[in-house]
Amino acid sequence: MADSQLIVKRGPFRSTWLRARKTRTQLVLSRRPRRRLGALRWCGRRRLRRRLLQAQAAGADWRESGCLVSRAATRRPKSAAPSRAPAAAPAPSGPASLPIPPVRPAGPGRALVLLPLEQGFTFSGICRVTCLYGQVQVFGFTISQGQPAQEVFSAYTHARLTINAVHYSMPEKSKKEMKREARALLRSHLNRDDRCWLMKNFSPLCSIVLLEQLKTSTVNFLVSHPGLSYVFVQESPTFQINSEHLALRSVGIRREKKKNGLRLTESALSAMEELVTVSCEEVDGCPIILVCGSQDVGKSTFNRYLINQLLNSISCVDYLECDLGQTEFTPPGCISLLNITEPVLGPPFTHQRTPQKMVYYGKPSCKNNYENYIEIIKYVFSSYKRESPLIVNTMGWVSAQLCHLLLAARHCLMSALAACVLLTDKGLLLLVDLIRLLCPSHVVQFSSGRSKYMPNLTPDYVDDVDGLYTKSKSRVRNRGFRLAEFTESLEFADEEKESPVVFTGHKLMCVQSDFAFRKTPRNRESHNKVLRDLAVLGYLGQLQPPVPKPLCPLHGLTPYQVPFNAVALRIIHSDVAPTHILYAVNASWVGLCKILDDVRGYAHGPILLAQTPICDCLGFGICRGIDMEKRLYHILTPVPPEELRNVNCLLVGAISIPQCVFKSQRGLEGTVPYVTTDYNCKLPGASEKIGARETKETREDKVHPKPKLYRKVN
Repeated sequence: MADSQLIVKRGPFRSTWLRARKTRTQLVLSRRPRRRLGALRWCGRRRLRRRLLQAQAAGADWRESGCLVSRAATRRPKSAAPSRAPAAAPAPSGPASLPIPPVRPAGPGRALVLLPLEQGFTFSGICRVTCLYGQVQVFGFTISQGQPAQEVFSAYTHARLTINAVHYSMPEKSKKEMKREARALLRSHLNRDDRCWLMKNFSPLCSIVLLEQLKTSTVNFLVSHPGLSYVFVQESPTFQINSEHLALRSVGIRREKKKNGLRLTESALSAMEELVTVSCEEVDGCPIILVCGSQDVGKSTFNRYLINQLLNSISCVDYLECDLGQTEFTPPGCISLLNITEPVLGPPFTHQRTPQKMVYYGKPSCKNNYENYIEIIKYVFSSYKRESPLIVNTMGWVSAQLCHLLLAARHCLMSALAACVLLTDKGLLLLVDLIRLLCPSHVVQFSSGRSKYMPNLTPDYVDDVDGLYTKSKSRVRNRGFRLAEFTESLEFADEEKESPVVFTGHKLMCVQSDFAFRKTPRNRESHNKVLRDLAVLGYLGQLQPPVPKPLCPLHGLTPYQVPFNAVALRIIHSDVAPTHILYAVNASWVGLCKILDDVRGYAHGPILLAQTPICDCLGFGICRGIDMEKRLYHILTPVPPEELRNVNCLLVGAISIPQCVFKSQRGLEGTVPYVTTDYNCKLPGASEKIGARETKETREDKVHPKPKLYRKVN
């Protein structure tokens, strides 16, 4: 009677048993243990499943382990053992199943991960990854045995990274010879107990990975600010503290669910495979790959993965950054050209690098000043030497609205004719101009069911539609065309100057994105602002001394002294009165630039520029203070002194210093510098609508940028 009541009460347990039965075909229990299995809580079922899997990995017979199953499920005497279960099916030929979890501590701050073929380890945090045996892949970059360790950054702001074991060539050796070879490789890295554990679970197709604790000054500087400690590791209540959890915590990482890791669609993988093949072929030369699409569809993730895939086969990749708001290797507001020789294994704020050529645009968006944006791209693109493949990252500001217009025809055989009128946005028209300017060989267009409509940028569409500054031209299919208005300012090699440059269109590659993101039009701007602040903090982290030296607050670092008459000033985003120009420069993010004009002939300063120049930007810094008596700027920057000798211009834009830098100035007593509640919003340049510089576009659209003159912290 009690059993019947138990069955009625625990009716829904059968679905749980069916799922376990479906996933583990060798798991065979009788009816009574199945009933008692449903009476367990989820934590009890989790422990039971772990014991069964460990027994299965050890090769135990389910008939003999039935008593163990019954005792674990019911916690009753031995008499409650299940009825005889059929013998387990013979294990397939090949390597034995590995114990779960495949993680073992290997000393303080070290852990071993034993990965079977085509299995992965998803984690969050930062660590140094070394492949001791086999071959693994992280974010598209392949790490083989004998290669140097790689620093991997898996942050919560992006999809978590996964270490995947991939197939590698197997020499014609016996398993005993392979074990002897692996033991020799592991002798210099591990002790005897760790080697014995690995050899016990060794299989010819597995990969052995060593995870080590990693500490960098940039990461330490990032997480030292309040509210940013969650970026890499988030502490949460753990129901079970085991050796795996302790080993990973000593490294500084945490295991994550597989669904939280990076997943690329089949169309993205197919496009990437074709691009890698084209880039490695010498016949096609160096392709120019332009990646476009709307916001939050995975363009930046695709670019990082593609860079890592290309670095597996070639030595370097060129990268042209045209997205002002979400830059990859520089602080925001820049258009840059970089030569990438090392893999990209983290979010942008973990790999800030020095570009080959960079121009500071000064704003996170090119709205209301498109012409200057195009001119800067032309200037930066002229430095591309066409010696390696080029990846072009574009903005996500591309959308169009499709309106259907039904035209009635009364005196024709057809009752109605349907036509489509395409109302294009300026961002899409600007993208058409970029395609005509850069002349890419491949255009990778991302689309998603949740993104706005965007027409397919086929060669015919680009030829037939008018851009923002270029007009469409009627051309015959498969016939080249010349763009004299764009190419006249570009620099080519000597052998390319002899014959005119003829462009025959591009190949369109459509990629369907399936990224699961939670950003909405309401919180997208705040989320992007956080990423821009992290990029600025990542750049400022270069000021910190290397580990293991302690962090030094920014106000404790010694700045450079720059005379007033040594550099010129320009406020990019706003019109500021000359009497307030130094207020705008003080405590601001400044671009350290080099202009062609000589400014050394002026006896006094400050020297103000009437127009924003298109010039090289050598780096960035903070104007920490202004000495009016000695007429000096105090600049804090990680740019080396030999490069600072070429700086003769300071540009101030709408990119601001993160507020956490001002709020978390440790070691100060009394009033915190540059933080005030007494703020006059009526001063020119102090608010969004007062002092904004009017351009041709702003006079037409009545749209104003967002200048910031003083620091206002609520």
